[in-house]
Amino acid sequence: MKILQALFFPPEQPGGVSSMIPYILEQFRTPNWEMDLFSLPKRIRNKGQEEVVFSTFDWTEYGDSPIVQKYIQTYKDYVWWTKLRLSKPYDLIHAHHPIAGLVMKQLFPDTPVIMTVHSSYERELILNGKIAEHGPEHRFLTAIYTELEARVDEMMTVSQSFKQYLSHYVHDAEAIKVLPNGFDEKRFKPIAHDNAVPQLITVCRLVPAKGLDVLLQACAELKRRGHTYVLHIIGDGPIREELEQMAKDLGIYDETIFYGYMLHPEEFMPFSDIFVLSSRAESFGSVFAEAALCWLALVGTDVGGVAEQIEDGTTGLLVPSDQPIALCNALERVMMDSSFRYELARAAWVKAKQTYSLTRVVNELKCMYVRYRP
Repeated sequence: MKILQALFFPPEQPGGVSSMIPYILEQFRTPNWEMDLFSLPKRIRNKGQEEVVFSTFDWTEYGDSPIVQKYIQTYKDYVWWTKLRLSKPYDLIHAHHPIAGLVMKQLFPDTPVIMTVHSSYERELILNGKIAEHGPEHRFLTAIYTELEARVDEMMTVSQSFKQYLSHYVHDAEAIKVLPNGFDEKRFKPIAHDNAVPQLITVCRLVPAKGLDVLLQACAELKRRGHTYVLHIIGDGPIREELEQMAKDLGIYDETIFYGYMLHPEEFMPFSDIFVLSSRAESFGSVFAEAALCWLALVGTDVGGVAEQIEDGTTGLLVPSDQPIALCNALERVMMDSSFRYELARAAWVKAKQTYSLTRVVNELKCMYVRYRP
């Protein structure tokens, strides 16, 4: 069976699709399966000229927005690149971005297309202060979900909470299948260690949606309470300079290390004690599963897929978003009780191995794919 995994940009960033799809390809390299990976190179800009028409709404109603215009141009570029590069037929296409799913169905109408919605671009833009809630860009981007439902053969997402989110924009939410991301356990190697000073670590893009301002405030409170620690921040993004200045203003710059982008953070994480991320929204939160497989205690916010991964008090601690004192209290509790920290990490590791195993995800995908075997 010949299957195409259609991504947006190449899988080069940690988390989400990049944490799973390249490893899925390795699992499908058997005589019975042939699987390819396709994406749009980031160097492709303003090549596509073909008109874009959706079947469920008129995008030109929102066309005055630069963000909508950029989205449409990217759609055109994806069409241009797909026509240029794809010629051989596939039995099934599994898309992992709305543009990929819609373009593939447009160009290969007779080929079944499965669409996995991994995240909400519009929520990220709202939280990052780029667009207004209920504004034209928000309405355009949520209309895309309705278009996907009308055109692709099957829709999936990565958490029950995101399925509920999608239910506001589709006609039959119950038809959406939930399949959490899977992770290759061989990538994660817990390392026994005993840090005299608690090592906190977070891995994410440095954008407002990730709530790192809240984390820095919580860490400043930890210092005011007399606790010693080191906070490792892995990732890069548009607000890095702002966050570094905030760490200086809060008096915790000496306790905070900004590493920038790291290709394989899972090689660094096992040396830490606590993984913490104070996101304001997460569709799934792949990095929590990755941290759990590194045997770290987890502290996160009660949002989206994070709340499905962490059972508060058992596999980690959950706090409300945008509450630095609550986050500080949770970190303090885990830092001060090494036995509790160990039990949280152990329980999270067990759950991650059972629930987010790549083997389990691959087996579920095989069962789904064979239904489309010609």
